[in-house]
Amino acid sequence: MTERDVRTAESRRPGLGRDAVRMPGSGRSRDTAPGRRRVLRNALLATALLPLAGVVWIGFTGLFARSELLAAQRDLDTLRHSVASTSAPGFPSGAATAPASAREQLVRSAAVHAARAHRLTTGPAWYAAAELPFLGGPVRTVRGAADAADRLAGDVLSPLAGALPSSTSGGSGGGMAEALTALQQHAPELVRAARVAAEVRADVHGLPRSTWLPAADRARAELARQIDRLAPVMTDASLAARVLPPMLGAQGERRYFLAFQNIAEARGTGGLPGAFAVLRADLGRLSFERFGNNTEMESAKPDIDLGAEFNALYAGSDPTHVWPNSNMSPHFPYAARIWAAAWRKHTGERMDGAIAVDPVTLSRLLQVTGPARMADGTELTADNVVDLTERVSYAKYDDVARRKAFFVDAARAAAARLMGALDDTRRLPALLVAVNDVQRDGRLKVWSAHTAEQRLLESRPYSGTLPDAPGPFAGLVVNNAAGGKLDYYLDRSLTWEAGACSGGDRTVTATMTLTNRAPTSGLPDYVTMRVDSPPYRTRPGDNRLLVSYYAGVGATLADATLDGRRALLASGVERGHSVFTLDLELPAGSRRTLVLHLLEPHADGAPTLLRQSLATPLRAKLKSEGACRG
Repeated sequence: MTERDVRTAESRRPGLGRDAVRMPGSGRSRDTAPGRRRVLRNALLATALLPLAGVVWIGFTGLFARSELLAAQRDLDTLRHSVASTSAPGFPSGAATAPASAREQLVRSAAVHAARAHRLTTGPAWYAAAELPFLGGPVRTVRGAADAADRLAGDVLSPLAGALPSSTSGGSGGGMAEALTALQQHAPELVRAARVAAEVRADVHGLPRSTWLPAADRARAELARQIDRLAPVMTDASLAARVLPPMLGAQGERRYFLAFQNIAEARGTGGLPGAFAVLRADLGRLSFERFGNNTEMESAKPDIDLGAEFNALYAGSDPTHVWPNSNMSPHFPYAARIWAAAWRKHTGERMDGAIAVDPVTLSRLLQVTGPARMADGTELTADNVVDLTERVSYAKYDDVARRKAFFVDAARAAAARLMGALDDTRRLPALLVAVNDVQRDGRLKVWSAHTAEQRLLESRPYSGTLPDAPGPFAGLVVNNAAGGKLDYYLDRSLTWEAGACSGGDRTVTATMTLTNRAPTSGLPDYVTMRVDSPPYRTRPGDNRLLVSYYAGVGATLADATLDGRRALLASGVERGHSVFTLDLELPAGSRRTLVLHLLEPHADGAPTLLRQSLATPLRAKLKSEGACRG
């Protein structure tokens, strides 16, 4: 190739003219530099705007997600009202009669809204923002809340709504039997739903509790409160699906001893076992075979051994042979076994279990069923049944036999009203809600004589089981020792306060205050009588109680004072719990304060609280200092 050819070839290279000047180290001309700078500037601008775009996206989608969550909440509120009592304040008239199709529609609508909220809070922007330290707290909370709502509506409430008994316009015939069938059909779904509810509850409690956005914190707190209420209901529904069919006679007829506890005279499980009934269950259909009172049962002396620990603690009261003392222990299975054994001794009939209720239970049920009318024309209502049975009746009847007959008639009238409601498909859902309310308050207790069923029941509060596991525990239990009916006027409070830790143990101070509001005049003699015949002078209205404090397993008592003065208490053990008991005279109008200083092992965190259900609820305050360290 000649020198000319080389020059010609060079001049034909693309993009190079004869007068072009090369840039050092580059094959491009300076004419392309502005374009490259524009591209770089745009890229930098886009990179700078990307976080802002993400913030805007999260803001818009967050608003839409909030709207969807509120819509889901409205649907769920309506659903809750649809199974609530029509007489409850604020509930729409006729809501309890909502048919199954309406409930299912509400659940589907809530599920759609919750699913939309969940989709709106997913994606790269939400994920990236949630990972940011400090700033990502509210984003994690909102994402978690939307996910929880989606799972609750779709995987928990749908099977629950499907398992609820359907209502018909006529509301007649076989409501409980139909509910039992539905429960059996939906049992696997309810078991799965209870598991999901427990998982969602743990996830919600794992979300940030305090962020820089108060609205997100309030939403998380409200969601946590709702799931805290729902999760135990789902656990109960899951358990009911497994236990209720056999207990309600799906596999053969069952009979139960039903005790009506008189809370005007305190006993460990609530009140004195007064009137009673025998409840029959056959294929979900319930009926009462007979009614009676405690006088009939006082002659029954069953042969039953509840163990050396029980005998040592209650030997002086002889609960297995003295009917009024049969439920002094707060552990309901003990009382239930005594009642079942006494009935068999009395009649030869075997009981499949035992149930305990009180006038407050009847009040809650009458709120759903409507008033019941007794044979003498007396009307029992949700508002008057407690006062009528626990106070007024003692002033109305001087004769003991007539008064006991009144209690039985009241129980029979309320039971008849209840049986009618159980067959009314319109009222059954609200009735089930009422039953759940009273069992949660500890006023309904259930025991099964069938071991497999009882093993499942005893994990729930309505079994009345005194737990025997180690851990912090607090329980104030009173048993009336005077023989009157003054506990209708009794107020109780308990403060549990954790102190310093030492060698794995912790100091605990338990402060109990008992107040006798009974008037000193105007009460019937039967209410104020002193069967205990004390050797000291008393006035009408003065009361006497056996006050027992149930501490944690292995707890020891360091010191005790009553109204600031040193007090001596009897000690014992029940189901592993240390029990300290004081025989206390409680004059009318007086307030007495008992303070125990204890040393408890395993006292980390808040204690399990034992609540004895009497006429006036226990006021409890628990002050925990967290875990012991070292």
